[in-house]
Amino acid sequence: MSEDHILIVEDDEAFARVITRALNHRNYAVTHAANNQQAVAVLANTDFNYAILDLNLGGQTSLQLIPLIKQKDAAIRILILTGYASITTAVEAIKMGADNYLAKPADADEILAALLTDDPTKSSSTEPAIMEPMSVRRLEWEYIQRVLNENGGNISATARQLKMHRRTLQRKLQKRPVAN
Repeated sequence: MSEDHILIVEDDEAFARVITRALNHRNYAVTHAANNQQAVAVLANTDFNYAILDLNLGGQTSLQLIPLIKQKDAAIRILILTGYASITTAVEAIKMGADNYLAKPADADEILAALLTDDPTKSSSTEPAIMEPMSVRRLEWEYIQRVLNENGGNISATARQLKMHRRTLQRKLQKRPVAN
């Protein structure tokens, strides 16, 4: 094993096993935490070079881990990995100290490229094509994400602001975002 140690915070056990195995084959030591609480406990006792954080952990967000990780060691590179990519959450993650942001699905090579690059624009798949306008459904997703972020993740407040029933908003948030 190499001295490079990666923390993976991922609630999908199957995905975590696959990525852990792939990274182990690439000579990385990997520690898996299934939620924020486990991640905090692991961070207290183990040193890492890298962290891969799933944005949505069963209703929680992993964004709150970014300052804790950077406080422990500012040199730890952090990748936010999500199946619910939006420009708003990408910007928020980078502002909080994440080094990069990548939308799922992604394989181990894409994850490592995003984790190791110094330029978030080279590997981020959340940016729309420069000349292609976003679809109406994608624009709606981005707007909902922005308002949700402005309301600190509070679904009820977001629904009121969007003049939408809370359950309707929850259903929209359960769906994966649409492509550009």
